[in-house]
Amino acid sequence: MSTHGPDQRPPASPPASPPGAGGGPSPELTETGSMRAVGSTIGTGAKATARGLKGFATVTGRASRATVRQARRAAGAQGAERSGLNRLIELHAANAAGDSAFAIALAGTVFFAGATSGERGPVLLFLGLTMVPFAIVAPLIGPFLDRFSHGRRWAIGATFALRAFLCWVLAGTLGDGSPWFYVAALGVLVSSKAYGVAKAAAVPRLLPSEITLVKANGRVALAGVVGACVSGPLAGAAYWIGPEWACRYAFVVFTIGTIAAILLPSRVDASSGEESLGGRGAGARRNGLPPKVAFALRANCGPRLLSGFLTMFMTFVLATEPLDGWETKTRSTLLVGLVIGAAGLGNTLGIVVASLARRINPAVMVVVALVADIVALVLATVFYGLLPLLALGLTVGLMQYLAKVSLDSTIQIGVPVRAHASAFAKGDTTLQLAWVFGGFLGVVMSYPAVNGVGLAFAAVLLTAWAVFVLRSRPQRPAPRPAPAA
Repeated sequence: MSTHGPDQRPPASPPASPPGAGGGPSPELTETGSMRAVGSTIGTGAKATARGLKGFATVTGRASRATVRQARRAAGAQGAERSGLNRLIELHAANAAGDSAFAIALAGTVFFAGATSGERGPVLLFLGLTMVPFAIVAPLIGPFLDRFSHGRRWAIGATFALRAFLCWVLAGTLGDGSPWFYVAALGVLVSSKAYGVAKAAAVPRLLPSEITLVKANGRVALAGVVGACVSGPLAGAAYWIGPEWACRYAFVVFTIGTIAAILLPSRVDASSGEESLGGRGAGARRNGLPPKVAFALRANCGPRLLSGFLTMFMTFVLATEPLDGWETKTRSTLLVGLVIGAAGLGNTLGIVVASLARRINPAVMVVVALVADIVALVLATVFYGLLPLLALGLTVGLMQYLAKVSLDSTIQIGVPVRAHASAFAKGDTTLQLAWVFGGFLGVVMSYPAVNGVGLAFAAVLLTAWAVFVLRSRPQRPAPRPAPAA
């Protein structure tokens, strides 16, 4: 008699186990099922990852394209697209991108190691090394560019092409100690300075009527900051693979810049209207500087000298005798970075101010910069501490750029166009000499025996220079007497 009800069925017997399995599941079946499960999981994860990467790439691509469109729209604003200034702005961004990649590629070489060695001997050698490119640009390249001013586009393109070739050469000499490394590196530095001279001489040709020269120079410089910021991480990634790859990346950027330079508007090469653009005011000799330009250059020497002094003096003093509470090596290094970084921030802020300000009077600005540096220096001397030092660094960086952009505008207005390159080369060389002299004084005054009076010494020196500059300012011509009736 069955023990199950009418709706109940006896439990199914378990399937017979294969021989030798001990009654358990088959290992082959278990392994196969596990592999299928793992494979399914990996496949699902891979598809999800691919979709995520595709979405990220899409978003990044859209953001990049939007950023490029915004940047190009800003570069062409206020008539810059009509005049062709936007192309020069974009070209300068490429120049800064290539120069930043070159600097990153050579970060561990003798050209930059001396500046960060922490020893006075290598630092002094580095200061002297920075003068070499200017010693070539001022007496040789400046007059050459003036003589062939009808080929400005090709001259600018040549500075890019030469740097592209030399960066390719450097990529093969970074690790073997070849003497060609020094020749190629020096050639890149000289070509970079030559580009700066040729670019500054081209700006007035592309100036739209809606903006001033100071604002145009500021917008060009701001594009350089953007180009360096965008290119820096890319060059850093290439350097992580190997320093030679950073050089190859710079080669690509400079090659693109060569093409962009040749495609600049033909107005850059125009020779008509040179007299009206440059003017012939009193003292505007071909081989000299007009009085207003000479005055602006002398005024600029003060902020530039203070910049060199502050960089070297603070680097040594704050590392050896840091402020209270900053005595550890890590904190003292951070302290130096804060002060020097404040100067860099001030320089960037100056670029932004110059590019956005409606109007800046160059003749007034060079004097304001000199006086502001003196005030900040006196306050830092009297109230020596973190905040006064940060304020000093910020002021020095800000005023140095505003004074320099005012000098550039003064040269572009007050010097005949046929002599622009020589004037810019002479001005840049003079300012670099002032920076090196200030850096030399900073190294000397950082010795323990005299560093307590270093800032006070700089304040007295800069005040004396300001008095000299103001006493030598150009005098307005006396009004002519009215003709007798």
